[in-house]
Amino acid sequence: MPLIQNTPDSYDVCIVGSGAGGSMAAKVLAEAGAEVAVLEAGPEWRAGEDGAMFDWNYNSPRRGAGTKTRPFGEFDACLGGWDIEGEPYTTAGDTNWNWFRARMLGGRTHHWGRISLRFGPDDFNGKSVDGHGEDWPIDYADLKPYYDRLDRLVGLFGSEEGFYNAPDGIFMDPPEPRCYEKVLKEGAESIGIPMIPSRLSILTEDHNGRPACHYCAQCNRGCTTTSNFSAPPVLLDPALQTGNCTLVTNAMVREVTTDKEGRATGVSYIDTQQRREQKVRADVVVLAASACESARLLLNSTGPRHPNGLANSSDTVGRYLMDSTGTTIAGFVPQLVDQPAHNCDGVGGMHVYVPWWGYDQDLDFPRGYHFEVWGGRSMPGYGFGGGIQNLNDKLPGEDRKGGGGYGAQLKDDYRRLYGAVVGLSGRGESIAREDNYCEIDPDTVDEYGIPVLRFNHSWGEEEYQQVKHMQQKGREIIEAAGGTPFGIMPSEGEGYGITMPGEIIHESGVTRMGEDPGESVLNPYCQAHDVDNLFVADAGPFVSMPHKNPTWTILALSMRTSEYIVDQRKKGNL
Repeated sequence: MPLIQNTPDSYDVCIVGSGAGGSMAAKVLAEAGAEVAVLEAGPEWRAGEDGAMFDWNYNSPRRGAGTKTRPFGEFDACLGGWDIEGEPYTTAGDTNWNWFRARMLGGRTHHWGRISLRFGPDDFNGKSVDGHGEDWPIDYADLKPYYDRLDRLVGLFGSEEGFYNAPDGIFMDPPEPRCYEKVLKEGAESIGIPMIPSRLSILTEDHNGRPACHYCAQCNRGCTTTSNFSAPPVLLDPALQTGNCTLVTNAMVREVTTDKEGRATGVSYIDTQQRREQKVRADVVVLAASACESARLLLNSTGPRHPNGLANSSDTVGRYLMDSTGTTIAGFVPQLVDQPAHNCDGVGGMHVYVPWWGYDQDLDFPRGYHFEVWGGRSMPGYGFGGGIQNLNDKLPGEDRKGGGGYGAQLKDDYRRLYGAVVGLSGRGESIAREDNYCEIDPDTVDEYGIPVLRFNHSWGEEEYQQVKHMQQKGREIIEAAGGTPFGIMPSEGEGYGITMPGEIIHESGVTRMGEDPGESVLNPYCQAHDVDNLFVADAGPFVSMPHKNPTWTILALSMRTSEYIVDQRKKGNL
């Protein structure tokens, strides 16, 4: 497939970004007959040709360890990271913000955790429930038909639970819990905390021409059989097969171009291989570059009609920046010591998780969180925080044996302790605040001459109290499973072990939707209030960032927005 096909002078729609939102928009629009251009800042990347699904870590000089451009592991299906050479970003004041960017066809969809959770009724109406933030201008009933169609198109496993504010979907059968997951589940449920089958977009049966997962547990390396969800094979390839979609890779978009009336006319981009500026003309522009990248584009797209940035008469572009809160609790479970050698077959992720159960409790923080479960017989040393020597320092006295050492002692310790470490990673909802925002840094540009973002962000007391609760309950679950949590409970001065903002990679909210053009960037169909032929199809439109992972809602919103574009084009309104 050519990276740049023969391009017409102009298109019906130009889409910036080839991840979840951009690829869904390309599929819907191209299949409806629109001439579509998709611009991707990185190179083409295909799991079959470019991935390393079955390479052994020992084939790497780094034994598979992460690098600057592949922070999740040398063989991870990730091009990009938090620190991209030539593409800086800055922070203001006391801000600590880690901004992850993907630079590859399909974006983050090759290596994400594939946790595919629907937002629930309360997630769209947070202010009505607890007085914090704002309600969305749409509710669960508006998005449910698109969630349903997404489930049928992509496929995911799970179980019908009827659980409050965690809507059931259209599920395939989930895989059996692993040994350590059963131990943690028994412990959690003994203290009244539910642990249910995960909801991951990984096939457990053949579906829409894609085979079921064969349980190699290497999902983050890119799936050569397309058994898990990533955007290119499931969404973008069908768009390309229509003949209506043109893909342009290595295209770093600089700005959205406009005419004298202030309407979008296309985009200007830098060909990163030739270092030349190019332009694409289009009747409609859809930004799906990821939330903060889309905000950056709007803020850099200034002109006589838009001196404050495109679609920014409300001064809301970049504001209400959110990420999920997070913290991790790990521990040692003696019941899992001296396990016989066995397979931990399953998908590349958890088979069970803890949904938010505390909605009816009297708590000192709003909103909720979930626990992602991990452990098992992975590579020796993984999860041990430095290997057997480090683990021995954390064990109760009767289980500690001499610090690991070398030779026979080390091998015996590995055999004895292999798989006895478990963990719970909490992921929670933060509150949308106007004074958490990104803006253009007036003094810094990237290697392409494009002004970069500067971040202003801090956690509030609500987030700290939430993470304190995560730490307490995670430790209770491990103890109820017969285990011993590592270390002592983090203190308030340590922020209770809260992650750095941006680290969970769920950034959202910087081009939020709303009914009032004075308080929001987009209308309920993700159409800019100020520019009627401009749309956003990533997590930027989110009014809140529930503890559920954002990808499933990005996909559902993008489907809804794209069908609205088709409808409006047919009616002559765009």
